[in-house]
Amino acid sequence: MGDGIIRHNRKCRDLVFLVIFIAFWVAMIVNSSFGFNQGNPVRLTYGLDYKGNVCGNKHANPDLRELEVRYWLNPNQVYQSGLKSSHFSLADAKSICLMECPIPSEDGLNFICDYPEGDIRLSVDDWIDRDYDYFEFLTPEMRNSSLQLQGPCYPIIFPSVNVYWSCQFIARPSNISLRHWQQMGGVTIEENILIDKTIHRAINSPSAVLKRYVADIGKAWPVLIVCGGILPLFLSVIWLLMIRHFVAGMTWITVILFNALIISVTMFYYTKAGWIGHDAISVVIDESDPYVNISGREINHIRAVAVLMTVVMIITFLSSIAIVRRILIATSVLKVAAKVIGEVQALIVFPILPYSILAIFYMFWFSAALHLFSSGEIIRNDCNANCCSYDLKSNRVNCDSCCGYSIHYTPHIGISILFHLFGCYWATQFIIACSSTVIAGSVASYYWARGEISEIPFLPVFSSMKRLLCYSLGSVALGSLVVSIVEWFRFILESLRRRLKLADTAPVSCMGKMMSSSSQCCLGCIDWTINSVNRNAYIMIAITGKGFCKASAIATGLIMNNILRIGKVNVIGDVILFLGKLCVSLFCALFAFLMLDTHKYKSAHNRISSPLFPVLVCWALGYIVAALFFAVVEMSIDTIILSFCQDAEEHQGTAQCAPPLLMETLDGEGETQRLTQGS
Repeated sequence: MGDGIIRHNRKCRDLVFLVIFIAFWVAMIVNSSFGFNQGNPVRLTYGLDYKGNVCGNKHANPDLRELEVRYWLNPNQVYQSGLKSSHFSLADAKSICLMECPIPSEDGLNFICDYPEGDIRLSVDDWIDRDYDYFEFLTPEMRNSSLQLQGPCYPIIFPSVNVYWSCQFIARPSNISLRHWQQMGGVTIEENILIDKTIHRAINSPSAVLKRYVADIGKAWPVLIVCGGILPLFLSVIWLLMIRHFVAGMTWITVILFNALIISVTMFYYTKAGWIGHDAISVVIDESDPYVNISGREINHIRAVAVLMTVVMIITFLSSIAIVRRILIATSVLKVAAKVIGEVQALIVFPILPYSILAIFYMFWFSAALHLFSSGEIIRNDCNANCCSYDLKSNRVNCDSCCGYSIHYTPHIGISILFHLFGCYWATQFIIACSSTVIAGSVASYYWARGEISEIPFLPVFSSMKRLLCYSLGSVALGSLVVSIVEWFRFILESLRRRLKLADTAPVSCMGKMMSSSSQCCLGCIDWTINSVNRNAYIMIAITGKGFCKASAIATGLIMNNILRIGKVNVIGDVILFLGKLCVSLFCALFAFLMLDTHKYKSAHNRISSPLFPVLVCWALGYIVAALFFAVVEMSIDTIILSFCQDAEEHQGTAQCAPPLLMETLDGEGETQRLTQGS
């Protein structure tokens, strides 16, 4: 009976979509190779000097391997770039790369001089040892040019601090240095607060913040490996083993642990937001004046997430109270999966295979993503500005090439990034779908063989894998593509809604808010429905070998005929499994917080701008890994129930192939009677 149901009339299905998926992968490789060829992740962290070199680049001319901090030489150019009526931008203000941000002298006037070249016979190392000051070696012509703020040397009038590898001026000039400058006959230097605000505005622009967030992923890769890969693998296997041997207490443990973890993660966000303790994130890289208070967008984002987590925490606590009386139902449902896992024990270790494939894919994908995000072209700006600076190579003041350099991103780079993001989602859905189909096929073999191991094909997991690879990869590709398209459609609509909200300054009416909320709710329901239909379609693909559309129709028919009966058995179980996945992912997020809170990620080159992005990525990776392993339980329950419904439908309401272990569990809750009731 089992062989007839599982193996009959199978043939390759939905081949067109398998070809599309293969073509998509070829395009992913080509797209990623463009990023590897053109990108340089260092650009995401460090700025450009006036020659177009990336600070910290050892291949630049001169060698900038230890000079990682960008410093703007001419404070008047910084002030001019901040004027609304000015056509001069901060990117065109002359900047060089230093080891650390300079501060004014306490008893005189210090200078910062341009890179040594031409008649200045100093090596870069000697220039650094002299604190970038060779004013005493200048010719009278060079000194006069410097007093006009045209270089090659510029006075240090304003203190500055290292804010994300750029020197943020503090509009609090040194009176002693300024007096010495004036006594030397230097031109007037603007002391307006605009000098401070202009650099602050550039450092905290949305594009600069996004670059820092992406760079944080590259710096925190050990955290991603531990908290996004190894830790969720360990926790998921432990959870499956506990389901197998300690199913009676797992529902209570899951609910209590979930509440404890979400409270802990929320408290960590409160700490980093500065609302608890004194460990708020700081925008300043090195130690600075404690009386200088510089804020950034990162702290605002942390506080917004802290508020969101507070709301989620309250809802979670209230929901946990509401489902306490239903937990016993969940326990009886999980017993079904525990019995199946006990009989088909290979299911516990099988998810390691898709996990390994996903791990390799994500290492490739993250590396390519970092290069794609940094693959803009460094070109000279077209500034049309009236500015002059001393050129040491030609030994004269040059007024022709004072425009700076910027990283320009062409539209095709944006399209490449979006394609890369879509590719990640589709590939993830495809691998999860393949894993779910193999599990469903293994459990279906157990069911249709009447629960007798002797009648199950040798190693049912490998038999199910063989059927998937030989016949159903196209169907799985189609199902994962449908989910991906729906998710991206939601993403695009949400992006458009946000842009329209920002562009429209008029207040939104109550009707408009209601329509917006309703549309989001409808899209969320559609997404949930499609995910549910897909999951059941994969089960019917594994059982019947039909194509995706036909399997979806069969699964939907079974669900519609038994909607209330299936819901009573399965809904609470799904809730507990969802909480279990969140437990794993929240524990990964909590451990990521602890790792990122160490000295390694708070100082020097590995300093991250904010723990927000790495923690969210660890949370997402932890959830994906948990979904792979928890699918063993989830798909076991769904496959048993759907097989039971199909069996009962084919035999006039009486299931013929249900194994005794399943019948005992369902009889214990009185569900057999409800499932086999006729229409």
